[in-house]
Amino acid sequence: MAKLVLGCIADDFTGATDLANNLVRAGMRVVQTIGVPAGPLDADVDAVVVALKSRTIAPAEAIAQSLDALRWLQAQGAQQIYFKYCSTFDSTAQGNIGPVTEALMDALHCDFTIATPAFPDNKRTVFKGYLFAGDVLLNESGMQNHPLTPMTDPNLVRVLQAQCTRKVGLIDHAVVARGAAAIEERIAQLKAEGVSIAVVDAVSNDDLLRMGPALAKLPLLTAGSGVAIGLPANFGLAPSSQASALPKAGGKTAVVSGSCSLATNRQVLDFIQRGGAAMAIDPLRIAAGVDVAAEVLAWAAPLIDKGSVLVYSTAEAGAVKSVQGRLGVEEAGAMVERTIAAIARGLVERGVHQLVVAGGETSGACVQALGIAQMQIGPQIDPGVPWCHARSDAAPEAGLHITLKSGNFGSDDFFTKAFTVLA
Repeated sequence: MAKLVLGCIADDFTGATDLANNLVRAGMRVVQTIGVPAGPLDADVDAVVVALKSRTIAPAEAIAQSLDALRWLQAQGAQQIYFKYCSTFDSTAQGNIGPVTEALMDALHCDFTIATPAFPDNKRTVFKGYLFAGDVLLNESGMQNHPLTPMTDPNLVRVLQAQCTRKVGLIDHAVVARGAAAIEERIAQLKAEGVSIAVVDAVSNDDLLRMGPALAKLPLLTAGSGVAIGLPANFGLAPSSQASALPKAGGKTAVVSGSCSLATNRQVLDFIQRGGAAMAIDPLRIAAGVDVAAEVLAWAAPLIDKGSVLVYSTAEAGAVKSVQGRLGVEEAGAMVERTIAAIARGLVERGVHQLVVAGGETSGACVQALGIAQMQIGPQIDPGVPWCHARSDAAPEAGLHITLKSGNFGSDDFFTKAFTVLA
């Protein structure tokens, strides 16, 4: 069995596949686990990504889960640890990026690490410590309206410092552009100044590749998924098509979406405009006690023999806030997640073995409802979004192909295009 070189902890399920996708494309064989496994690793892989659902829970619980994942990865022999969060640096005022980072640093006796959500392939860039989504600052991108983690400050040094007791600094683009040696020199300078965590600028993949060698000796990295493209080379690995090979796909196709991001709104609209069969979920009907899952499955049953169906709770920001105002933020989200998860399981039990799930929280609920413990990472659909293969008691014979799409990721035609990748 190959020696495990990289152990990763992701704070949500779509983020985990996002990271695993970049590692696979750079040549690593990767398995993603759903939560911390109960036993030892039984796969011949270079990296493991432990997917947690810790982004929006209480900081103390997020720390406990992350440390549990760290202990398991250390027991498997992981040489370097990677804490992965969203490319939009999703967090509340209390965390959980800062608190988890510092807890991992304490456990690893680590005196310095980096922090950068940069992912240029998905138009997430960091310059002078400011996070951009496309051509606008993060707080002008729609993320200021996120229902759980609204991001109103694009200055990552300031955001992270508010969550940390350690001093946070910056490695700016002028340094990164000069390459690995300059980055290492800047790290030494920051450490001498008492800085323990540094936000790192990156506006292109070349920046991430320059960063890679400079990070080889750090016991802990914290980042979005972009930094991953420069790491496999540190372990002597190069891109290979074998790293993304999956079993042959079959079965019916469907999409379930709980994301309310601007990107997912466009994807829902595109699917409907192409004539796709789609049904929206009304949270208020769920709250009234209606068995919405049963209604949706009855609607979908005759349609999935003819083509893909889409079940969605996606809505514009104003509509989301209206529902939250009537039901409460947490209860509204939890009700929709439970319903979509029940629908996802019902669809798989009815023969859907190619399933697209949109939204981080929704993906976590669906994967748990499907009893998925581990996923093999396959080919990329769009940057940050790969197909995976998993075993599920809802599809006991051949398993199912599943993709977990972050709400902000994917082209407008993603819900149609995804299935052509497996054809």
